[in-house]
Amino acid sequence: MEFVTRSPEETRALGERLAQVLGPGTVVAFTGDLGAGKTAFISGMARGLGIQEWVTSPTFTIVNEYEGGRLPLFHFDMYRLGSAEELFHIGWEDYLARGGICAVEWSENVAEAIEDDAVRVDIARGEDENSRVIRIEGVSL
Repeated sequence: MEFVTRSPEETRALGERLAQVLGPGTVVAFTGDLGAGKTAFISGMARGLGIQEWVTSPTFTIVNEYEGGRLPLFHFDMYRLGSAEELFHIGWEDYLARGGICAVEWSENVAEAIEDDAVRVDIARGEDENSRVIRIEGVSL
């Protein structure tokens, strides 16, 4: 499915909509350029799960955990990782076992660790500064 959003709020709203159909243990693999809106989308996912915390990019911490919603949200940023092996060193399998949603930015950096049944979200810049073209595969909205 392909969607076009015209503002960061519309991008968050689409993330909220996606989160409402996800079940425990779902991995959402994100691709998209720096500043494309991945964190805004994941912020919407948190809202869709009922999480009240402010979502920030975990670039320097690798993973941020958000609880208090329908399911926990584990927000990974793989920008600084060089391989899937490094992901396993930070406890990837433990996160998968916890039954939350694993939202993985820069998933292409750890492609070997992402299962084929993951939901895929690609975010690209659109025609103007605020528009985004968002492709979602692996789930129906």
